[in-house]
Amino acid sequence: MAGKRAGSFHWKVTVGACLASVALSGLAQQVYPNRPLRLIAPLAPGGTTDILARTLSQQLSGSLGQPVVVENRAGAGGTVGTDFVAKSPPDGYTLLIISADTYTTNAVLYTSLPFDSRKDLRPLSILAASPSLLTVHPSLPVKSVKELVALSKARPKDLNYGSGGTSGVLRMELLKFNTGMIITNIPYKGSGPALIDQIAGHVHVGFFNMVATLPQVQAGKLRGLVVTGSKRAEQLPGVPSTVEAGIKGFDENVGYLMLVPSATPAAIVARLNGDIVKVLHLPEVKGRLASEGSEVVGSTSEQASAVVNQLIDQWQEVVKKTGIKLQ
Repeated sequence: MAGKRAGSFHWKVTVGACLASVALSGLAQQVYPNRPLRLIAPLAPGGTTDILARTLSQQLSGSLGQPVVVENRAGAGGTVGTDFVAKSPPDGYTLLIISADTYTTNAVLYTSLPFDSRKDLRPLSILAASPSLLTVHPSLPVKSVKELVALSKARPKDLNYGSGGTSGVLRMELLKFNTGMIITNIPYKGSGPALIDQIAGHVHVGFFNMVATLPQVQAGKLRGLVVTGSKRAEQLPGVPSTVEAGIKGFDENVGYLMLVPSATPAAIVARLNGDIVKVLHLPEVKGRLASEGSEVVGSTSEQASAVVNQLIDQWQEVVKKTGIKLQ
């Protein structure tokens, strides 16, 4: 009898140990994150998105307790990298960082995207907002938008601008529509290469985010003509705002987004949002972004989603107004 009881006890202990092992295994799988994360920047290195990605990745690595590795997957104005994330497993290990302009203008300018911009990705947060800056190469004899427009009309076949994606094209086309400027688009795979060529004098005009262009203007390599929004940038007090210059269509500045596949579990979305917002408000990150002309936002996922839908609707109206189409 004692042997039977001992055997029974041993069987219960063995089964209990197995069940405990299974439970611990399941718990381990639920711990997030337990391996490195990828932060996809869908445009070429050197541009604003890439700069912001590398600014945030190191701090996020510390906050999440796992490496956050930046990967550049450029192509088709940011749609290649965006599609890669949209089709990645919704497990929180593949993130997308992209400007709201690029993400939402792609949604209206590309007629057959391989993903649905409203449904296939979920915004985690609006990261930071900063104005765009219209710049010219110093060799161009203009010091205001009015002078640039006049020069473009006097030399209608001569002037060109570099664009690093659909947002740059749409921004310039809206500027042309509202000012009468005559200028030719030279497309690049990202704002980084376009900016390099503008500094070298291969293109005359650029209309990029201020994070990338501010150092070049401060160094005298480019001349700033106007910043978007209702007020002048503190870093460039001599450059007027678009509202001040009487240029319509650029009253508000939008920011940068971080997104994940839409089926990512709510608990992971909440964890990522919390860490992103915490990192954005670290003094070293906030100070770094401020020095580059950016203002930290750190929104909720729901607020970011509302902004994305609003911007898609807004750009659809601009496309109707300007008649712009991708070549």
